[in-house]
Amino acid sequence: MCGIAGIFGVPGTPDTCDIVRRMTERLVHRGPDGSGFHWGRNCVLGHRRLAIIDIEGGRQPMSAPDERYTLVFNGEIYNYLELRADLEAQGVRFRTRSDTEVLLQALIRYGEAAVDRLVGMFAFAFYDEQDGALLLARDHLGIKPLYIAELPDGTLAFASEIKALLEHPDIPARRDHAALEEYLTFQLCLGDRTLFQGIRQVRPGTLIRCRAGQQPDLRRYWHIGSEIDEYHTQTYFDDRLDELLGNSVRWQLRSDVTVGAQLSGGLDSSLVSTLAAGHHGQTIHLFHGRFAEGQAYDESHHARRIAAGLDAHLHEVVPTAAEFVEAMPTLMYFMDEPAAGPGLFPQYVVARLAADTVGVVLGGQGGDEIFAGYARYLVAYLEQALKGAIHQTQEEGRHLVTLASIVPNLSVLREYVPLMKRFWSDGLFQPVDDRYFHLINRAPDLQRLIAPDLAGAWQGNDLFDRFQGEFNRPDMLSYVNKMTAFDLETHLRALLQVEDRTSMSVSLESRVPLVDHRVVELAMAMPPAMKFAGGNLKYALKRVAERHLPAETVHRPDKMGFPVPLTDWLRAGPVRDFVRDTLLSTAARDRGLFEPQEVERMIDGERPFGRTVWALLCLELWHQAFQVT
Repeated sequence: MCGIAGIFGVPGTPDTCDIVRRMTERLVHRGPDGSGFHWGRNCVLGHRRLAIIDIEGGRQPMSAPDERYTLVFNGEIYNYLELRADLEAQGVRFRTRSDTEVLLQALIRYGEAAVDRLVGMFAFAFYDEQDGALLLARDHLGIKPLYIAELPDGTLAFASEIKALLEHPDIPARRDHAALEEYLTFQLCLGDRTLFQGIRQVRPGTLIRCRAGQQPDLRRYWHIGSEIDEYHTQTYFDDRLDELLGNSVRWQLRSDVTVGAQLSGGLDSSLVSTLAAGHHGQTIHLFHGRFAEGQAYDESHHARRIAAGLDAHLHEVVPTAAEFVEAMPTLMYFMDEPAAGPGLFPQYVVARLAADTVGVVLGGQGGDEIFAGYARYLVAYLEQALKGAIHQTQEEGRHLVTLASIVPNLSVLREYVPLMKRFWSDGLFQPVDDRYFHLINRAPDLQRLIAPDLAGAWQGNDLFDRFQGEFNRPDMLSYVNKMTAFDLETHLRALLQVEDRTSMSVSLESRVPLVDHRVVELAMAMPPAMKFAGGNLKYALKRVAERHLPAETVHRPDKMGFPVPLTDWLRAGPVRDFVRDTLLSTAARDRGLFEPQEVERMIDGERPFGRTVWALLCLELWHQAFQVT
């Protein structure tokens, strides 16, 4: 795990080299174990290293023996041993034991097609000195970050984090107003946008070919599949998923430093921890966080039961309100831009705990997006089932969840009555893209807060059109596949940003075995009626989990998702003072984004687990951290 940065399209002059040096210095938390630079005839590459595999031999930038090719790489290639064996069989000789050299040699041997052979998390820059060409790539699902900025003089700057790009004198910290509308609506940005004007994120599964004097050429080398496998049985899918998950966890235990796992006590982290313990070969360290504000914020008894069954060493931490106040400004700096929800804070505290004991930690991120685990999927299908029962329609044909089949699973929605009241207040039975937009739209809570000038600037904007461009897949008939594909492209990417930044802020490598492109391909190929049987959330994953976990863990009725007692903290104490001082400060008022009186009412009236205060707090702290104009 590392940080990369560079500038392409200009020779390595002292000024250019100094900029790249400053860029890499902003990434020192990603790689405290060393730094390196490469000066090419039209490219400068920088690298910060967190040593995980081949601690002595894996230094970067890494060049081929003839020095034609050079690589800087962030991440891990989990199947590097298998790839190395294939390359050695073709006569390739290796100087190190590192996965970096395997990737370098694979790119030399196979060119762009090498990415099709990779299983892992990665962002890399591969430079060909002879041709003067640069190849950038990001892994299939966007586990590792990569950002680019095209400069007025035709050069291209890239880095693992936005803060590194801001070291370039021609890249100012300016707010992108269209991206701001997306953030306030979804708490993330769509497509390749970021909140910074002129800075784009490289989308997952994307290659960028760069040649001096030419526009960068972007190509998606991997897409979320749409073809449904109607031929295989439930048993086949169960066995294949079990095999892939075991393989993913086993490969992700490869490390020259100690590996542990995060354990919340929920299905996903319990499954990953259990599979990891089975392959680990010694007592595994597990890490758990809980809040002391009551049972609604504490699932430690579930985590302890799993840890005891594995004879594991369970480490626990209790984040506090005082820590929240202290951590949030720093966290917004590490995040680069706000995304996702308040789980950012406890994830950081758990990562900090883990970093004291291990160098690598496995987590259960991704299960909800891959296997349809969110209650909103059930809400959406309840509406579809009602629509089908009333109007005798079946928009998905046999893929539709029927009203009779969905009834046994509706108890899951007990805590989501406020969501359903708002969702069904208007637009009932409209097209599915419109309905899902309403399900994930957080802007209704913000409308009264937004300043008139800003609201006016968004009048007639194409936000819904941009959403449709991401959501509507003509090749997908299944509603659940459209929802999960959209969430894999957007919501999961935001959660992976949180995962990456919280772990990297404490120089800890985080790995997410469920977020394996082979697992996603299998899940998307499953017949929807099999994957989402009767609206049973995560049905396919539960069937496999039953082979490894106690039934009370697999079928827990009280899914929590690491909620933060933000509403409790807002009643009194340091968090209330901190939020008011931040959102009602002179600086915040002068930005003119929100109505101060409405913001004050919002702080006093935020509903339990509400996200409005969180969205505004993160946005203001982001402005402060990067002095955004």
